[in-house]
Amino acid sequence: MKNIGIESENLESARAGNQEAFEQLIEPHRRELLVHCYRILGSFDDAEDALQEMLLRAWKNLYSFEGRSSLRAWLYKIATNTCLDALDTRKRRGLPKELYGRGDPGQPLPVPSKETIWIEPFPDEMIDGQPQIYPEARYEIRESITLAFVAALQELPGRQRAVLLLRDVMGWNADEAAEILDMTTAAANSALQRARETLKQSAERATRPSPGRLNEQLSSLLARYVAAWEAADSSALVALLREDVALTMPPIPVWFGGGADIQAFLDGYLFKSFDPFRVKLVPVKFNGSAAFAVYQMDKDGIYRAAALHILTIENGQISEIDDFLTFDGQLFEKFNLPLMA
Repeated sequence: MKNIGIESENLESARAGNQEAFEQLIEPHRRELLVHCYRILGSFDDAEDALQEMLLRAWKNLYSFEGRSSLRAWLYKIATNTCLDALDTRKRRGLPKELYGRGDPGQPLPVPSKETIWIEPFPDEMIDGQPQIYPEARYEIRESITLAFVAALQELPGRQRAVLLLRDVMGWNADEAAEILDMTTAAANSALQRARETLKQSAERATRPSPGRLNEQLSSLLARYVAAWEAADSSALVALLREDVALTMPPIPVWFGGGADIQAFLDGYLFKSFDPFRVKLVPVKFNGSAAFAVYQMDKDGIYRAAALHILTIENGQISEIDDFLTFDGQLFEKFNLPLMA
């Protein structure tokens, strides 16, 4: 009751033009709205832009909030519509291996792409403290930000994408989701059914299990992964990989598939790129998955930001390594990761 009273006071003050009161009104919902925008758009940067646009729309239209629904539902409505508008001007994002051709480890690497069209990383810390998932939700909160799940969402038309998130991830009921999307309940239910069918067709990719809590087997796997990289031991690394594993390296528009090609790339190029090749891997939390910040030693012996590894692990083997490279440290700065280790 106290929180409701504070919200009501801030609402009245914000309507009267108090910017600080508006910020206090929005703050409890800011992170979950950012995550919602990320799921729809597949981009951390685009999600931040959409959130800022949404806040501007909410500020300008605060007078129209009549309290017939909760403030949270009203904010979700604005955020969802802002993201749907943004989709009209953006290319569909996907996993790097969906966007680019498989590489030949014997050929030179292509130049980095200047256009960011892949699913971008998202830090787990942004989802901490979010409201508890309703019992109706079909997906766990961290499962719903894995790279594979977000990529599967991008295949859906905008409104199908939104209604599936509202119903199956956030747990809104049918009437609430329809109200947020300005649809009839019947239309919203129909869109949800089509969305579920599409996701079901790509269920293997969309529902890959994420590691969750470290168990003894997973802990051993990740320790061996770190040791293999830090020793530049390609054989030890390949032993941890599934036969059809993929290694992607955005922004370089190519990927390598299978243990043999990955080992050839490592031994024939990457591990020879510096003499000696030395890296440190620091555990981080991204996209509900096992992940590492990678620091590479330069000629002065300083370990500098080099890449962000996000792993997909299935049945005790690594089935995908999404190796997000940073050549200028900006990727690490974006997520407040140290630039040196």
